Amino acid sequence: MVINKQRSGDTLTIAPEGRLDTVTSPELEKAVKGSLDGVTELIFDLAGLEYISSAGLRVLLSSQKIMNGKGSMKVIHVNEMIAEVFEITGFTDILTIE
Repeated sequence: MVINKQRSGDTLTIAPEGRLDTVTSPELEKAVKGSLDGVTELIFDLAGLEYISSAGLRVLLSSQKIMNGKGSMKVIHVNEMIAEVFEITGFTDILTIE
């Protein structure tokens, strides 16, 4: 998995590419938690994400919990397969998905 990060002012965009699973989710979690200083808006751009497992969902959920106290978080460019996972797991009710 490749993790692209772009910071613009107090907005951080993280764009993981590939598979977000048990093996790669700790890498994403570390990248997120190490980059949130001064961030009030976190954007996950999932355009390049091919697969997400429950471990990946956990990273999104923990990121949402952190951002609830700091500002906002949204998920953009969700493909059909990932959107279905979000729907089945109830994450459409938890996350802001655009």
